[in-house]
Amino acid sequence: MRTLCMSTLLSEFVVIGLAGLVAVRLSEASPTAVWAVCGTAMVLCVALCGLVSRPGGVQLGWVLQIGLVASGFVVPAMFLLGAAFAGLWGASVHVGRKVDALKAAR
Repeated sequence: MRTLCMSTLLSEFVVIGLAGLVAVRLSEASPTAVWAVCGTAMVLCVALCGLVSRPGGVQLGWVLQIGLVASGFVVPAMFLLGAAFAGLWGASVHVGRKVDALKAAR
């Protein structure tokens, strides 16, 4: 599970950074506010890579996914991207748990 979830989080890291560039141009929020939010989300993505296999790590990942979807209020395209990454996160967790169970059975 860890590998799949980490790859999803690192992909989100890149997307959040690119969305920050778009948000600076399109939103009415100040660039400082946009980068404070984007920077925090990017740091959370990297931190969650190390926390995925710990208790509560997957739940924190879901919180990040909700925040990513909610960022669509600033950059409307993030509704679609956030939903796509939430789906990827769910698939990563689901398939990852199945793979972990198969490995344990061996």
